[in-house]
Amino acid sequence: MPKGVEDHIMFTAKHGNWKVADRLLDMDDSTKVAQFLAKVANTVNSKIPEYLTDTMNIAGIMSLAEGFDGDLKDVVVSLKSPGTSRKLSALVFEEDKKLKKLLVDVARAVLVRFTLSRFVKIDYPEGPLEGVNIVFPFPEDHVNFTAKHGRWIVVKRLIIDEATPNVDIARLLASINETVTLKLPAYAGIDIEGIEAWFGVKKKVKKSEIPSIVERYLDFQPSEFAPSGFEEHARVYALRKALELVGLSLDVPAKSLEKYLEKKP
Repeated sequence: MPKGVEDHIMFTAKHGNWKVADRLLDMDDSTKVAQFLAKVANTVNSKIPEYLTDTMNIAGIMSLAEGFDGDLKDVVVSLKSPGTSRKLSALVFEEDKKLKKLLVDVARAVLVRFTLSRFVKIDYPEGPLEGVNIVFPFPEDHVNFTAKHGRWIVVKRLIIDEATPNVDIARLLASINETVTLKLPAYAGIDIEGIEAWFGVKKKVKKSEIPSIVERYLDFQPSEFAPSGFEEHARVYALRKALELVGLSLDVPAKSLEKYLEKKP
């Protein structure tokens, strides 16, 4: 990023009917920074599935998500089951075994989000970014996320043309979400270490232990781990940690998409 660029966070996307552009300059207000980051996360997570339709049957995954019944404990156990893995494998458009495995990892995260959205809140309360509120930094179709605040400098950008595969756009969106997931707690005052300690374990748990992890999530009191106004954000982080412990992910893994693109002939 060139010297002299003022502190900011900016997200812009211009592709087909998707047009959004916004920027935050008041980086001294940590509350505003956290809220803007939350909007960015909500925005990219809502768009990722449509950019995966060339590699997997998103409609089929949505239909699969509608079939999970019971309480949250039963649902999480089912999401982790081998049977669910086989169903997801059949919904992925790839024959190569190694490439298919990468896409199944992605499909499972999509399924987790679709499924759990029926039972708990998986997004931050701010909603997504909407409208074109600043001038686009590039005339071409693109997705662009930049931030500068102190030592934090990030540029994640993809100029989109006819040769750009949709899955590459999904990869960038997932990467932006990962950046936000790492940075938001510091600005929101969320006690990530406290949330991890709440669950009491650090490694993936056995199938028989999944209900107890879900129970810990259901008993989670976010006001003990976040300041007023960010309780629901802390609850999302607690859900993310609970899923991590049982071997599931709330977030589409950018690394899996990156490896897929690298290895795909």
